Amino acid sequence: MQQPVAGDRSTAIPSLYPSQASLTPGSHCTPRISEDPEWSLATVPHLTELCLQHIADNFEKNPILDCLLPEHQKKVLDRLSTSLPLAVTANLVSDEDYWKRCCTERWQVCDVASYGDSWKRMFFERHLENILKRFIPNTTDPNQVLELIPLCKDYVRKLEVDQFLPPVQVDQKEERDDPSDTESDLGFNEVSVHHYDLGGLVTALSHLEELHLTYGVKDCGMNFEWKLFNFTHQDCCNLAAAVKMCHNMKVFKLTQSKVDDDKTKLLVRNLLDHPCLVELNLSHNLIRDKGAQAVGKLINRSRLETLDLCNNQIHHLGAQALARALAENSTLTSLNLRLNYVEDKGGQAIGCALLTNTTLKSIHLGSNNLSEPTAILFSQVLVQNTTLISINFSCNHLGLDGGKQLLEGLADNKVLTEFDLRMTEVGQETEYLIHQIVWANREAARLRSLQPPTTKPL
Repeated sequence: MQQPVAGDRSTAIPSLYPSQASLTPGSHCTPRISEDPEWSLATVPHLTELCLQHIADNFEKNPILDCLLPEHQKKVLDRLSTSLPLAVTANLVSDEDYWKRCCTERWQVCDVASYGDSWKRMFFERHLENILKRFIPNTTDPNQVLELIPLCKDYVRKLEVDQFLPPVQVDQKEERDDPSDTESDLGFNEVSVHHYDLGGLVTALSHLEELHLTYGVKDCGMNFEWKLFNFTHQDCCNLAAAVKMCHNMKVFKLTQSKVDDDKTKLLVRNLLDHPCLVELNLSHNLIRDKGAQAVGKLINRSRLETLDLCNNQIHHLGAQALARALAENSTLTSLNLRLNYVEDKGGQAIGCALLTNTTLKSIHLGSNNLSEPTAILFSQVLVQNTTLISINFSCNHLGLDGGKQLLEGLADNKVLTEFDLRMTEVGQETEYLIHQIVWANREAARLRSLQPPTTKPL
């Protein structure tokens, strides 16, 4: 056997890189970097990027944002998940792009213009509305609302809740008696169902300016029952106390909620002398003369500019009460009494009020069983009143003579720009001539609006 020669390092020291022939199955050899044809230095992230991604991934446990540079903040916000708890993001994240992602990922239709062009406001208003629409008294945890208040109170300006679910309850006596549909429809076996009390929420939302409510259930289908649409006396008491404490509220709408005279009077008592209320909408309810008389008191004990009582059951006594208030009022600019029963006694009373009123700009008396006597009085209004720019008499029975009277009164009127006489039986020729005068007034008003304002010389 040949002995190794002294000093022969090639035979004395094992090779650092074994040859391919010496590799056995199962042995491991790490390839050098230069052996990966796809490897590039550009694929290695910068340490800054790795840190920012780590911050975004762990934002819930460690929400670092304010201490970052502005450009780094933007990168973190772009990577944040929209499913992070609101307790983390509500008062820390103000970036509109982040809240835009939150909105568009949750809702298909997002009209940010309806929310003051603020995506954050849109998110919190709609999120709160969805919770209220699905809240079931005695079943849903109240903390769902209470815990959200400190997170959203600075951003909510308007609430539109078109559904209030009643509590889940089973009246065993009713089931045994098996009442007929007729009895249920008439409310003979009505079960008292109170809805979510908005009091604590509304008073805590210090920036709330608009409240739009409908007490009912949407998409109930075959489960329809009249008690699902019952705005109870207790509901009204709770709501009245809430709106009284909502000092910044400018718009209050309570529609399609079976609000009757007693509930109207209760609401009005709590709205008297309200510091900010400028619009009240109680349309599509059950308000009769007593309720209208209460609203008449409110007109002159508030700053109301818009009043909508469309589709109620107001007759001439209620209209006369509103007319008395209108004769003394100096703030109301729009009154909607469409689809009521004011008839000529009520229509004439309103016309007399408009002979002296100098603030009302728009009045809607469509579908009120009006006829020629009301048209005759309004012909005088068209001569004397220089404030009204819109009148709607549609779907009444003014007749040919009534139309001629209105045409005569409109002859020298230069301010009326809208006059709806559809289905009033005034005759096509009269309606055409009135339309021509109104069109000329509208065109003149448009030209005046294009002229630059004149300044008085010093």
